[in-house]
Amino acid sequence: MGEGAVSTEPDPVVWCDRCGGPLSAGDHQKCADFRTLEPPRYCGRCRRRMVVQVLPAGWSARCSVHGNAI
Repeated sequence: MGEGAVSTEPDPVVWCDRCGGPLSAGDHQKCADFRTLEPPRYCGRCRRRMVVQVLPAGWSARCSVHGNAI
């Protein structure tokens, strides 16, 4: 890409969306187990806390920076 060009590729997921730790450091199996019942808490792309809304019928989560809803 040339100078000043903006990438359309999404940032890679490098952070755990439950604990916020790096995916490359350790086993995140417990996090994956908890995620079957809980919404994500951290953006996997930038590690910021997600905006999470829990409702009786489910939940929604989005990154305040990326805006990507999960």
